[in-house]
Amino acid sequence: MTFVQLEYVVAVDTYRHFATAAEHCFVTQPTLSMQVQKLEEELGVKLFDRSKQPVVPTEIGVEIIEQARRILSEKNVINEMVQAKKGILTGELRIGIIPTLAPYLLPLFIQSFYKKYPHIKLVVQELMTEFIVTRLREGRIDVGILVTPLQENGIKEHVLFYEELLAYVSRKNAAYKKTYVLPQDIDPEKLWLMEEGHCFRSQIVNLCELRRASEMGTHFEYEAGSIETLRRMVELNDGITILPELTTLDMTARQLQLIRHFKKPAPMREVSIVVHRDFVKKRLIEALKEEIINAIPDKIKMNKDLNVVPI
Repeated sequence: MTFVQLEYVVAVDTYRHFATAAEHCFVTQPTLSMQVQKLEEELGVKLFDRSKQPVVPTEIGVEIIEQARRILSEKNVINEMVQAKKGILTGELRIGIIPTLAPYLLPLFIQSFYKKYPHIKLVVQELMTEFIVTRLREGRIDVGILVTPLQENGIKEHVLFYEELLAYVSRKNAAYKKTYVLPQDIDPEKLWLMEEGHCFRSQIVNLCELRRASEMGTHFEYEAGSIETLRRMVELNDGITILPELTTLDMTARQLQLIRHFKKPAPMREVSIVVHRDFVKKRLIEALKEEIINAIPDKIKMNKDLNVVPI
């Protein structure tokens, strides 16, 4: 049994396809298949049911693959120990980040991170929350940056900051005349929302208690794929939307006139780094966490968790 064989087995489990697994391991499919078969012969069991597409692990295969993931994680811990002794940080950090954070958070810290840690390669993917959790469990990413609390088994959450949720109001909307707004001030028929699947949508639904109004009809339904679209719809049409605080950092003075704060305690969204319970690369993740916190504006650093809106 070799580490290489275990890596190939884990790759097949992750991608559920021998050719795709081979591609990600930078070997030919016959090479990968032969090594997996050798391991199966040594153990005297079949790890995968090859008659199904996509390939699925057998009952005993599930247990062995889980153990293989732990073994490979411990191997990586040894590598981290050696790096720590040498006093350098190197390696690759695979990050999943939700789309409502990526355009506003990444530019704040990416450049300073690269200057401070030139030997670390960051591989960043924009993913929705459910895919971040799945890929953490599969070992396809090392860390997620998203909105919590998730309350997912096996997923550890480390809070980075609390981001105030703000109303963005058209000049044509009744709420524009108010200094502060309340959730009940928001007309569900005039509220622009993200499309299904975004955790930010469910937060707005919870904040504005929209479920009670969900049966109401409307003449026009539109679900945006990005926060920028929500902003533009409010600016060019009647209506209102909810924006996270980071999205306001690059606003013009004219756009800031459309911002209305909610009455205190202001609603917040909790932004965290999340990892799998068996995560490695601890020093790389700590470096990432430190750089993000350093880059956040002081106002956001001072926000408190007095009114965190559930997902």
